[in-house]
Amino acid sequence: MNTQNLLVELFVEELPPKALPALGEAFAHTLAASLQAQGLASADSVVTPYASPRRLAAHITAVAAKAADRALAQKLMPVAVGLDADGKPTPALLKKLGALGLDADAAPRLRREGEGKAETLFIDTVAPGASLADGLQKALAEAIAKLPIPKVMAYQLADGWTTVKFVRPAHGLVALHGADVVPVQALGLTAGRETQGHRFEASADPVTLRHADGYAEQLRTEGAVIANFAERRDTIARQLSAAAAAAGEHLRPIDDPALLDEVTALVERPNVLRCEFDPAFLAVPQECLILTMKANQKYFPLLDAEGKLTHRFLVVSNISPADPSAVIQGNERVVRPRLADAQFFFEQDRKRTLESRVPGLDKVVYHAKLGSQGERMRRVRAIAGAIAAEIVPARPVALAERAALLAKADLLTDMVGEFPELQGIMGRYYALHDGEDALVAEAIEDHYKPRFSGDHLPRSDVGLAVALADKTETLVGLFGIGERPTGDKDPFALRRHALGIVRMLIEKENVLRSLPLTALLAIGNAAFQGVAGYLDASEEVAAFVLERLANALREQGYTAQEVDAVLALRSEMLAEVPRRLDAVRAFSALPEAAALAAANKRVGNILKKSEVAVSADAIDPSRLIEPAEQALAQALQAIAPQADAAYAQADYTASLKALAALKAPVDAFFDQVMVNAEDPALRANRLALLARLQSAMNQVADLSRLAA
Repeated sequence: MNTQNLLVELFVEELPPKALPALGEAFAHTLAASLQAQGLASADSVVTPYASPRRLAAHITAVAAKAADRALAQKLMPVAVGLDADGKPTPALLKKLGALGLDADAAPRLRREGEGKAETLFIDTVAPGASLADGLQKALAEAIAKLPIPKVMAYQLADGWTTVKFVRPAHGLVALHGADVVPVQALGLTAGRETQGHRFEASADPVTLRHADGYAEQLRTEGAVIANFAERRDTIARQLSAAAAAAGEHLRPIDDPALLDEVTALVERPNVLRCEFDPAFLAVPQECLILTMKANQKYFPLLDAEGKLTHRFLVVSNISPADPSAVIQGNERVVRPRLADAQFFFEQDRKRTLESRVPGLDKVVYHAKLGSQGERMRRVRAIAGAIAAEIVPARPVALAERAALLAKADLLTDMVGEFPELQGIMGRYYALHDGEDALVAEAIEDHYKPRFSGDHLPRSDVGLAVALADKTETLVGLFGIGERPTGDKDPFALRRHALGIVRMLIEKENVLRSLPLTALLAIGNAAFQGVAGYLDASEEVAAFVLERLANALREQGYTAQEVDAVLALRSEMLAEVPRRLDAVRAFSALPEAAALAAANKRVGNILKKSEVAVSADAIDPSRLIEPAEQALAQALQAIAPQADAAYAQADYTASLKALAALKAPVDAFFDQVMVNAEDPALRANRLALLARLQSAMNQVADLSRLAA
């Protein structure tokens, strides 16, 4: 099959920067997948996406001008319907053949499959392969329709009548198969070979593309555009590092992958420049200055070796003038009022203490059914005090309650009003300025932690108590009024709160070992007593938290069976779960594991079907009449204490490994003993023996969940 490489480009107005990487990947791969499905490209075709501020493109190797013809077996209808008693086509069959473009002359090509009433008529046909023009037209329409567009724009074409909906107005379409234009249309455009380069620095206008394989190089040399997103990102990263090194020894740009992605999506030909601001602004907390430079200006602040902000920053410009001084001075002039605003907010906020702002929280609505932020603060304070009393060794409850009292007060400051991302951070600065205990100030910042996956946990036990209290109050309260996550929607970030609780209970086991999940939720529930419309949803919240834990464990590489086996026991102490999982994994590697898991599952099924209550303590040795059941009882008597002793020492791996010796007597029992004996007393005794076996085996995990 004769193949050439394909290039497709949509030239548009400036695309939304945060969505650009996803748009580029989706456009290229959906286009390629559609061509592969039509037989125009193969699974070995290499797909290269391109995405710049004003273009989405894809380069796909080994694309055929025409797909191969395909043999098709067309199912028609049952023989009884399609053929009359003489074996001639019925009107129904002729109508079906006509719909396929065939006539009665095709009847000899009919074949039968099946027997009796299920016998069916088939006809073998050949479906001509799609031409590239037709196939690409279909693929292009599919790629455009499936783009993950954050917000669609509606605009009119040049005729003044036709309305088109797309992420941004499109102004050009390129489709090249090798050196040949493929005649396709999209968004009111007809494909050609011309595109646009950089607005100011392109050496050719337009850029006339000669061949699909020369796309990236022509755009670079004639259009002054780096079309590949990843290449442009790497170029910016290298320039940032070089500029930081040139600015001073041990300086480095702030590490922010999201900012780097956004800036990559804003420029076509990056040029990093070094700028400065007045060092007097460094008296303002660096978090404020860094945030305003990143969020408002897309600058990269420079940090010293200790991670402290310097008065230097880097700008990624989209132009490369011979004398960049005007660009540098312009950016320095623009950033000054931004930093001055931050300085003003900081100075004004410190004129009032955090404590003086607390009454104002009663005027801020938290939730229509749960009251104000002030009411919420009082609930968090009560929960934090109760948690602090359980921490080992116990911390002064007063510190946790004080931190909880002040934790939300910075929401009423000018700085947090301007930059909500600084809540908690500014609370710490203002608390220290007010003379609060350092642990209280630290806890005000840390009570939001962990803010995201992989974030640090609170640094102190006081912060831990307030962070747990804040997340527990949120989960218990919102579940209690029926606000639950549904599908992808989680407006209150309840999944993140649940994972935060999981991490703290597991990773801070040394100080929270006397606080099981159920006790924590009970403390949270108690804080809502008397709130109108609130219903205790502690059990549902516990299940939700365990579900989040299960998902997290599976993402860490544990199998679904291993996770289910451990969580089926609903362990009170979440910190035990990782150790139990490791024990289950070690047990699963034993040669006896599969047989014992299957036997455990069988035991469970037998006991579920029992019509009477079964007690593991009701074994009567005198009724153990079969050698196999006697051997199992003796094995349990010898092995169960070993497993129990290891379990009591939290050596879960040793506890499970001790059970491996039960395989032979368990196998013999099921081979030689009838559990459901006709004698009721004998049957009850054997069921009790199985209940004892199940109890011994399922202390660490429900091993039946490991059975295939």
